[in-house]
Amino acid sequence: MALARDKVMSAKEAIHRFVNSGDHLIIGNYTLCACAELVYEVVRQEKKGLTLYSQSGVFDVEVMVAAGLVDRLVTTYVLRSGGKSGGSAVERALKAGTLELEDYTNYNYNAGLVAGMHGFSFIQVFEGLIVTDLFKKRSFMKENKYRIIKCPYSGKDILTVPAMNPDVCIVHVQRADKFGNAQYWGALGSVAAAALASKRIIVSCEEIVEHDVIQSSPHHTIIPAYRVDAVVEVPWGAHPTEVVGYYNLDRLAYGLFQAAAATKDGLKAWLDEWVYGCKDRNAYIDHFITKMGNQALNRLKAKAYYSAPANYGAAFTSPWDSNNKEIYMGVTLEEMEKIMTERRLFHE
Repeated sequence: MALARDKVMSAKEAIHRFVNSGDHLIIGNYTLCACAELVYEVVRQEKKGLTLYSQSGVFDVEVMVAAGLVDRLVTTYVLRSGGKSGGSAVERALKAGTLELEDYTNYNYNAGLVAGMHGFSFIQVFEGLIVTDLFKKRSFMKENKYRIIKCPYSGKDILTVPAMNPDVCIVHVQRADKFGNAQYWGALGSVAAAALASKRIIVSCEEIVEHDVIQSSPHHTIIPAYRVDAVVEVPWGAHPTEVVGYYNLDRLAYGLFQAAAATKDGLKAWLDEWVYGCKDRNAYIDHFITKMGNQALNRLKAKAYYSAPANYGAAFTSPWDSNNKEIYMGVTLEEMEKIMTERRLFHE
């Protein structure tokens, strides 16, 4: 079977080609391994009027809201760096009325993505939520945030959430091949469902590896090549968050961002320095080294801790020998088809 085409491109090209203003855009990662460089490139290209989906709005959501790109936000959590009194981009936008927010539980957010991933139009969730403000308080989704329907089997009222099918998912993983087979390990959250529920997928990765590396550990592949539109190799592409097997959380850089994000002017200065002032991730890392030093970057690198290898050897033998002959009859496939045709063993 022929492999998919080579999909390797820069972050700049991938965002230009596959993210449009007005899109429903989902940040695929959950708390760690954030797709930082892809988020920053969306900001640099000023893709506006977005409906943004995020299970864990940390610095990524704050950056996009501060840049004025997000009109609507579907989420379960937002790290409001300065709190309600200090602010944060999301808090300030909500108070200014420039951002609409729809709030879900982690379970119900994931349920909507699972429904979208499997091609359902909705999915049942636990009805205990009906008595909470999460059910009662609605924003731009209005009656479509939750619906109560009659179960066709029991006749009881059941609570449902609609399927989520964003236009495009941006997601960061440990490694991928040039065709788009993306491998990820560590805390999964909604990463796989977020990608597979989306219409287009942009994958950034710490490294692009040969296809035989992907084949040697198929259990790590969470997004298959045929679903991926672009592959971007971006070492340190999730900094300041951590990537299992590559580097740890940069607590200092994270803390500096949170302090800056507490005020509008502080966050604007941070954006000017770290996003607009760095044309790509290489420039970002160069700027980091200039300010913090090589030692600050090197101490983040993860120490190797390998899992035990798994044996994928076949538990059966092939019916074909090294000469492509069937081991019992001693004939090739073409010869076998000829015999079956002559004896009228094919059924139309």
